[in-house]
Amino acid sequence: MKIIVTGSNGQLGNELRLLAPYYPDFNFIFTDVAELDITRETDVDLFVKTEHPAVIINCAAYTAVDKAETEPHAAFLINTTAVGILARVASQYNALLVHLSTDYVFDGTACMPYRENDRTNPVSVYAKSKNGGELQVQSFSKNALVIRTAWLYSEFGNNFVKTMIKLGKERGRLNVVCDQVGTPTYARDLAKAILAMLRSGQEIKGVDLFHYANEGAASWYDFAKAIIGFSGINCIINPIETKDYPTPATRPCYSIFNKAKIKQRFGMEIPFWQDSLRDCVARIRGT
Repeated sequence: MKIIVTGSNGQLGNELRLLAPYYPDFNFIFTDVAELDITRETDVDLFVKTEHPAVIINCAAYTAVDKAETEPHAAFLINTTAVGILARVASQYNALLVHLSTDYVFDGTACMPYRENDRTNPVSVYAKSKNGGELQVQSFSKNALVIRTAWLYSEFGNNFVKTMIKLGKERGRLNVVCDQVGTPTYARDLAKAILAMLRSGQEIKGVDLFHYANEGAASWYDFAKAIIGFSGINCIINPIETKDYPTPATRPCYSIFNKAKIKQRFGMEIPFWQDSLRDCVARIRGT
């Protein structure tokens, strides 16, 4: 099975790179903007026509949530327009599109874990651009998987885990929001889940939507406490409210997923967030 991966220099793309040798039945073609500019439809058409993949995994995304408030064009170009291009081209050449989306498509006002068919209500520019990407897939894809995830981290790139380790070493005390709740998700677990879905042998017809995050729930405060604890850093974490840490973009206060659908469909066992975090921190520390 030939698989094109876009945005392969990001967190999820890098995890797929590391896993690739363990999947000899998959022929990966890893691309980033230097190899394939997904905002140019003629380039995407030629690349896919030449390579003729069975699957396109779109890991490319504009993820600067706050910056998107002042750069809406850039956010929508990558998160919405480019996704439409991939959806149209994948359909033309009969490739399955696997597209990654986010918990931010919800407004965070729920009190029960979000199901795939719950109504979306994106609030920030970033959230609206990602919701737009989902709509593009639904409009133009013949066969596609949309996978929403949340609070992604890894040993690659910039993320909350690496930021907390860095700041924890530099400072003796950190203030972290305690009234936003979700599930930290290890990008390696997400990568394994995607490959398990592709290897399952189940035929994907039409557009299907799944939620994937690690098991359990945490606030950013809980997450930070666990990071510092697993890192062995001497730093005090203080809980604060969202109102005491204003940001340009509004974050969902509640973004826990119901994952029954993906577990039942693919017989998937999902790791607990603290177990995965411990593993990632050990990799970051080189232990």
